[in-house]
Amino acid sequence: MDMRIFQVHSNKALPHVGSILIASPLLYDYHFARSVVLMVTHNIEGSMGIVMNKNFRYLIALNQLVPKLAAVPAIPIFKGGPVDRDTIFFLHVLGHLKGALDLGNGLYLNGDFSAVIQYILNGNPVEGFIRFFAGYAGWEHEQLEKEIDDDSWMVGEGTKTHLLDEDYHNLWFNSMNELGKPYSLWATYPQYPSCN
Repeated sequence: MDMRIFQVHSNKALPHVGSILIASPLLYDYHFARSVVLMVTHNIEGSMGIVMNKNFRYLIALNQLVPKLAAVPAIPIFKGGPVDRDTIFFLHVLGHLKGALDLGNGLYLNGDFSAVIQYILNGNPVEGFIRFFAGYAGWEHEQLEKEIDDDSWMVGEGTKTHLLDEDYHNLWFNSMNELGKPYSLWATYPQYPSCN
């Protein structure tokens, strides 16, 4: 069967800091199939993003890496991308956090890690406020633009509601749906068509 008849076309929007990349339903790359990537940087040097909806096969908890957190409920670390998996990133809504990168949509990346640990130890809520990731996704100069031109990605807007409040299992489907027609139809495309 010629799969080109099922081709999804990108909305050709330009990514920017705080926007999201939504993988085409026909993108079968191991790291990025059905992924939603929050853009952290996008400039002449290249692009960087955090995959928002992938977890590791086995639970990795922040508590395992930070002994001070041993007594608090498990805080999952998600798979942020294939690059530098030994680096922890955190997305949050704590705008007052020193050193945090403002993504322009009410969300912030990183900042004073020790202050975040103290925030958690003080009994403040984590779910819906902070999410932790290992690794990131990166593109060289103009590489991402080429992938968008090749219809691998749609570009949408990232919001706290989508990225921190929703169940990450539904993030790809909901993000595609929010783009409207024809993307809402493509959101129903089976992940493994040969199994239908």
